[in-house]
Amino acid sequence: MPRKTNDGPVIQMEKETITKMIEIYCRKKHHRQALCDDCHNLKNYALTRLSYCPFGEKKSACSNCKIHCYRPEYRRKIKTVMRYAGMWMLLYHPVFSIKHLLKR
Repeated sequence: MPRKTNDGPVIQMEKETITKMIEIYCRKKHHRQALCDDCHNLKNYALTRLSYCPFGEKKSACSNCKIHCYRPEYRRKIKTVMRYAGMWMLLYHPVFSIKHLLKR
């Protein structure tokens, strides 16, 4: 029996936030308007992990999570993206930034 995917409003907001962060990172670091292959793969991986998060709608910020569901190479990549894009999110997507910061 396949696992049930999470598709509630909290997970959807997380998916939108991580997508925006990866887009900012790729645009600024890789100088691309569309996602490069690496960033596209990272986005797909992150969205899949969010879909199957065991905490679902009660999910906290990943940095506070006791379960590290990302494989090590993806965990390194997503941390790099979040560190870089986090400062830009406040400028480009202030509502997402504030909601994310309040969640921590």
